[in-house]
Amino acid sequence: PTPQAMASDAGDRNSTLKRCLGVLRDARNDSEQFAALLLVTKAVRAGEVDAKTRRQIFDAIGFTFPNRLLTSRQPPAGCPEHTFRALGLTLLACFCTDPELAGHSQILNKIPTFNDILVSSCNPDSTSMIDDVYQCLSAVMATSRGPRELVTKGTVSALCQAYVNCSYGSDRALTLLLGLLAIAEAKCWQRDAPHLLAVLSKLTNDFLKTEDMTKFELCEVLPRFIPLSPPLTQDSQGCECLHRLYKGLANILGSKLSQSQRDPALKLAACLVQACGSEWIPTGNAGSKFLALLVNLACVEVRLTLEEPDPLEVEGKKEVVTACYVLIEMGIQECLREEKPLLEEVQKMQLVRIMEEAFGAVIFYLRQVKQEELQDPFIFASVRILGAWMAEETSSLKQEICELLPFLVHYAKKLFKEGSPAASLPQPELVSTEGSGLPQDALRFLLPGFCHLTAEDRPRDILISEGAPALLCEYFLHQWEVLTSESGSLTPLTSTEMSLQTACGIFLNLVVTAPDLIRQDKTFSSLMDILLKSLPLLLPQKDHLVLAANIATLGLMMARILASSAVLQGTQSAQEFFGAAIRFLSQAHTTQADPGSDSLAAAVSPAYASAWADVRELWFLGMQALAGCVPLFPWLPQAVLQARWLEGLSELLARVAPASVDFELIAAFQGVLVELARASKPCRDVILSHHGGEWANLYGMAALEQCLSEQ
Repeated sequence: PTPQAMASDAGDRNSTLKRCLGVLRDARNDSEQFAALLLVTKAVRAGEVDAKTRRQIFDAIGFTFPNRLLTSRQPPAGCPEHTFRALGLTLLACFCTDPELAGHSQILNKIPTFNDILVSSCNPDSTSMIDDVYQCLSAVMATSRGPRELVTKGTVSALCQAYVNCSYGSDRALTLLLGLLAIAEAKCWQRDAPHLLAVLSKLTNDFLKTEDMTKFELCEVLPRFIPLSPPLTQDSQGCECLHRLYKGLANILGSKLSQSQRDPALKLAACLVQACGSEWIPTGNAGSKFLALLVNLACVEVRLTLEEPDPLEVEGKKEVVTACYVLIEMGIQECLREEKPLLEEVQKMQLVRIMEEAFGAVIFYLRQVKQEELQDPFIFASVRILGAWMAEETSSLKQEICELLPFLVHYAKKLFKEGSPAASLPQPELVSTEGSGLPQDALRFLLPGFCHLTAEDRPRDILISEGAPALLCEYFLHQWEVLTSESGSLTPLTSTEMSLQTACGIFLNLVVTAPDLIRQDKTFSSLMDILLKSLPLLLPQKDHLVLAANIATLGLMMARILASSAVLQGTQSAQEFFGAAIRFLSQAHTTQADPGSDSLAAAVSPAYASAWADVRELWFLGMQALAGCVPLFPWLPQAVLQARWLEGLSELLARVAPASVDFELIAAFQGVLVELARASKPCRDVILSHHGGEWANLYGMAALEQCLSEQ
């Protein structure tokens, strides 16, 4: 037909539609309205209606008539039973193409009806109804309120059932499920875990069985169905799914693959690692070979991409390299694992060598980064994984890491100061929710590595010259505020608390190796101020002993260097801090029955026992530091007397079997007692009145004996 003929056809149809709309508006009874409606829906189904006309249809009909059609149970004579329902759905599907109407409460309250139609048994007549339902659901999902309404009104389970039963349109059910999981994963799993698991079961079955390109397409779909919680490992159906995924991935990665086939497989593996660690990989020879292969492939991918000088090449590969970082991080953890390791020693050594080469490439890449690229989440992911390596492996790539330190300090400072959104952007498919800390918190991942590096001269000098100490002090203050604001009382061990402990470790290294820096850099006076105020708050709380030990010991060691500063001149905060430090040191030991004899033995107090492995070294350092503070603060012996520590210690030493007190502990007690006896006559008198001369002799505390015998 000629264009003119087509145009006149369209004109005829439009005038017919207009007449029908007129009839709809003016209809005297249902039969007239129904007849006009049939013509309208015929035009709608044929896709002949533009947006303006659709709106006219809505204005003519409104929601009342489709609502009646949906609830009407009696079909017209000689028509199929779903006739009215089908008409009603066609109209709603037509209305839904207008985004304003798709979010209307009259559409949202039909969601249960849409769900029912999806799960009711499908006969050949009802395919158009199902098409209309999918059109409505897709339109609702595109509105702002839609996804929440769909999840709460049960659409997830309806879509799951439609997919698992391979009902008509099940591919559209899967597409909608993927959309809902992308928006509201946690909510979907909370409400509909059994149904979602059934879909995952079907997908993993298909993944294992198919031998064509579908396998690789499923690699793209499956990550959306792997929840971070509840963990799949906690029920048998989830474990079966994981085993099928392992076997499917082992088949894929063990074959010769093109780039486009390997990338989705690596992303799927990374997604499993984020959800379940290495628990989805079976123990034994096959599992350890698979794990080594995964980490190996990830390292090769990182090298191939990051040693590539073409920035466009890198740009297209950021998502897969981020996935490889997840796999490499698992590799680092598995190489360190001593209990029930998946890897044998030889495999561990080979992997460490291969990972070292990959980290060489990460460092090479980070050295090329331009100032304007610092907001890129991929830079954050690269710094984070390098931090994980530096935390564990300190001897390799030393030179390269030293050369990169100025960049790392600058980057961490920039993110911290700007509160950049970089780290909070989801890394494609691989957003790690675990203790996400601050959005701008690159420092959290660098602290453990910095702690190792500040123990060595060259990297420490670089960190100091780049201004790291001042940045770390600010960061410490900020993290302390986060910790104390996380609710009235302090929460159990969080990444915030870990960061504070590691920062204390860095400061302790600086106190020991660079005391002049502590003396001269104003930042450390503000740090001292925070330490004085925080210990009295922290010590009474349960479950925070390790952080309290860090703060007490660091504070005592810094006090020796900063003794002349105003904040330590007998101020209330200084007295409260020393009071708390004395409590921490004095309450660590007690007496207990010695199983091998009738006598008592010295032992670590029950409150300290579970944390003693982490606290022990700090306690000994703290005792040494306290001894060093006694001559510097004339009011300190009085604080010890008030705490009645001398009486408690005398009693402990008098009651226990001397053989139960080891030499290191005797030396620590003697160090503090000698300084107190020298500095204060009242302290010396208390020790003597509690038979100090006798037990000093008994424990071989020669320096104390001599000090007590001098007049």
